[in-house]
Amino acid sequence: MANLPSGCRIIDFSTRGDERGSLVALEGGAEVPFDIRRVYTIFGTREGVARGFHAHHALNQLAVAVAGSCDVILDDGQRRERVRLERPDQGLTLPPMIWHEMENFSPDCVLMVLAEDVYDEADYIRSYDDFLRLAEEAQA
Repeated sequence: MANLPSGCRIIDFSTRGDERGSLVALEGGAEVPFDIRRVYTIFGTREGVARGFHAHHALNQLAVAVAGSCDVILDDGQRRERVRLERPDQGLTLPPMIWHEMENFSPDCVLMVLAEDVYDEADYIRSYDDFLRLAEEAQA
């Protein structure tokens, strides 16, 4: 796995199962490193379409490809790394002040994102230039 930007990490979840199939249970404060207040899914993404293109001031999230696969580009203002999500038993933490973009969605991709808070437009940083300025200020 690539050397991920600050605060980002891959989490391998425990899988339980038998001849009937497998199960992954995610609990806030346990497998998920925060309490979960919001869950959303991204699916039906057309070929060639990219998503994301933002960072958050304060929100922590965890992304899981519960079906299919996609790439997540992570940027902390100093370096960019690409991570392939393709397993329902593995998640990627998306901490505050990490610019993220998602692309190369497989036709069957279902990306589930767990968030520690409800939607708040004021928490979004949607301009990459603003993000770079804020990231530089935070590292000074």
